[in-house]
Amino acid sequence: MNPTIGLFVIFFVSLMLGVPVIFSLALSSIFYLLVTDMGLAIMANQFFSGMDSFVLLCIPGFLLAGGLMNGGGITDRIVSFSNAWLGHIRGGLAMANVSGSMIFAGISGTAVSEAASIGSVMIPAMKRSGYDAPFSGAITAVASTVGPIIPPSVPMIIVGTLTGLSVGKLFIAGAVPGLLMGATMAGIAWYLARKRGYPKGEKASFRERLRATRGAIWAILMPVMIIGGLVTGLFTPTEASVFAVVFALIVGFFVYGDLTVNKFMGCMMESISGTAGILMLVGFANVFAWILTSEGIPQQIADGMLSITDNKYVLILMINLLLLLVGMFMETIAALLILFTPLLSVATAIGMDPIHFAVMMVMNLVIGLTTPPVGVCLFVSQGIARVSLGEISRAVIPFITGNIILLFMVSYIPGLSLWLPALLGMK
Repeated sequence: MNPTIGLFVIFFVSLMLGVPVIFSLALSSIFYLLVTDMGLAIMANQFFSGMDSFVLLCIPGFLLAGGLMNGGGITDRIVSFSNAWLGHIRGGLAMANVSGSMIFAGISGTAVSEAASIGSVMIPAMKRSGYDAPFSGAITAVASTVGPIIPPSVPMIIVGTLTGLSVGKLFIAGAVPGLLMGATMAGIAWYLARKRGYPKGEKASFRERLRATRGAIWAILMPVMIIGGLVTGLFTPTEASVFAVVFALIVGFFVYGDLTVNKFMGCMMESISGTAGILMLVGFANVFAWILTSEGIPQQIADGMLSITDNKYVLILMINLLLLLVGMFMETIAALLILFTPLLSVATAIGMDPIHFAVMMVMNLVIGLTTPPVGVCLFVSQGIARVSLGEISRAVIPFITGNIILLFMVSYIPGLSLWLPALLGMK
């Protein structure tokens, strides 16, 4: 068997058999290196060189900061704040779910942690208030996907590591599409709530709103300070992650007082585990990508797509359709590590700005977090809502449709992602 064909066969068969992406990458790479007599020393070299990036230090920092803010009682306060301002509107609890995820997105930078944290509070509350379980789970799953778009964003950190693009600029470029994504989901939730007669709560008094705002103010301030520091050049993304951890510790221990030593140790262990998983994925994906590059696969993909058509708009459509399909079967970071470089070659060949392309690709892949068969956020919300995969998959269709429409707007209107970095004078 041709080594390159064997590489892809083992990789895709392993995925279909349910083998985790990390080990699918490792097994296929080992096969290729053994068959070609290159030796496993190359694997060790490429594995560690893939992780040898200062920018990757952002990941444990933001993961730990998100865990500390969650362990310090921040989730309940975010939910209370959102509900106090939106709960009286028809479908207000669903809209509060979305706004809570948008605030939490500015802390964690990941989708799965949002789905678990916000979902554990909001889904039971929505069910008690009269929302049906599939809808409650669906809105939680899709709302969590703003995490990798709104800064800080772990996938954007990965893109910066792969390409050398400014992580700060990538963060800011995702802000407007992330806000539009949240607004789109909130609008769909409001429409469905009116159509289906979902309940609305009592309007909170000014005193109650003030109390809820005071309780959540530190959670709201954290992303503002992080983004402000990046824009003004006060600190780099890596330094921003350290600042976020220190801020979360102070708020959790001394302001809210809900963070204990035991909770702190639990957050540390979760951060270590999450970081180890991501870095292993980065390492093995770098080996896999090195093999693809040595075989000229990225250039072949680029040449193949460009040989079909040189029409910019058709190629953007083709890239989007490919990524939407890939997102259904592959985890976001793995797909970025394998496909970003070859597809970037196509994008730059048709005149797309790399920052614009990065935002488009991340948006594509996070939509896959809510689509079967490998929609991680969908599975998390399904478990909390206690509904079948079929029920929550049907309930999520209107939200996915809205997100895909927005995706194409971002794809064909570069200003939606490039306007804010340009306004702030970021280079």
